[in-house]
Amino acid sequence: MRFLLRASVILMAVCGAAPAAAQQQPPEHRTEWPGLVSGTRGIDGLQSGPELQRGRAPQAMLADGRRLGEALAALQPERKGIVDAYVLSVALDSDPVFAREARESARVLTRRYDAEGHTLVLAGPDGRDGAMLPAGSITALTLALARIAELMDRQQDVLVLYVTSHGAPDAGLAYHDGDQGFGVLPPARLAELLDTLGIRNRLLLLSACYSGAFVKRLTSNTTAILTAASATRSSFGCRAENDWTFFGDALVNHALRKAQPLAEAAAEARKTINGWERAGRLDPSMPQVAIGTGVGAWLAPLEARMPQTPTAPVGAPATDALKP
Repeated sequence: MRFLLRASVILMAVCGAAPAAAQQQPPEHRTEWPGLVSGTRGIDGLQSGPELQRGRAPQAMLADGRRLGEALAALQPERKGIVDAYVLSVALDSDPVFAREARESARVLTRRYDAEGHTLVLAGPDGRDGAMLPAGSITALTLALARIAELMDRQQDVLVLYVTSHGAPDAGLAYHDGDQGFGVLPPARLAELLDTLGIRNRLLLLSACYSGAFVKRLTSNTTAILTAASATRSSFGCRAENDWTFFGDALVNHALRKAQPLAEAAAEARKTINGWERAGRLDPSMPQVAIGTGVGAWLAPLEARMPQTPTAPVGAPATDALKP
């Protein structure tokens, strides 16, 4: 089950400044969150999206800052007269399943929405041989959104945001990078970021427990939001050794690889997830879908350019975790 952030014990994590030869290995989770617990309600200043960096080596910070700067500089301006999608795929937790999901989701969404040159992936090491990318964090996500807002035509272009991580009730999405990075991205803060930057047209895909809490706060006429669970339910598949969560596998690795409308892909993914949960005798996660009445104005041009040939799923099925 994919929930963390309890009142007295919030996430478990590990890391340290790894030697260069081991840099590709993601840190594990072993320690509690440091000094962020307040009574039984969780984290002080939760609505503002708190973030803490603790004991990170300055050389590692500089290297990651350079990677982020290069990635932001590589994003291309929007194309005049064309509805462009900007894909931002973020793994906010260092468990490598999230890095794997964020990386492959970016490939699928970039192909589906014609976003070459307009894609940015924020994801730490995937535990395999993936390239070093800018790490996912609340700060990096914020800067990426700000850069995208600079480059896009905010009247016609679209943000496609995929975030995968752990989550918790009454909190939001968890940022947790080993023993060194901690934070929470609540619905109010994400809404504030998008509204402040003037990003109106948005497809938000949130893969985390309790991610349905974002629906009410982020819903708008020009927003489509799909979440892995309701505001009161856990979602599944987040074992560190997995390639996908249930939500990522069903929605991105299967449904969105096909040339079908977003609403049909969402319905297919929900049906698939429901079947997996019944087979595993798991409590239903109840994925949420909310598509604004004005979404068609930007979605129709994007879907008109979708490749008509589907691609094959990659990675081990998320349901492998259910096998004895």
